[in-house]
Amino acid sequence: MEPGWSWSECIKPVVHTESCQLQHVGYCVSGTLETVLDDGATATIIAGDSYAIPPGHDAHVVGGEAFVGIEFASAAEYGIPKG
Repeated sequence: MEPGWSWSECIKPVVHTESCQLQHVGYCVSGTLETVLDDGATATIIAGDSYAIPPGHDAHVVGGEAFVGIEFASAAEYGIPKG
């Protein structure tokens, strides 16, 4: 995901949900991603981190470096409208 990318601006218009409803499990190769859960809790993922992001979140790339992650769960469903 390139600098300036955010789920709410780039994916929400495609999937038509208020927040991402997928669970993501992966490993961050480079960049920084900040996630915000529906309850307001935040987490920042940086290079070298493994991550598990539960359904019900927004996210955006922080800084000038692209976020590169290897996804082990939900990649096949990402960005596909439901029903």
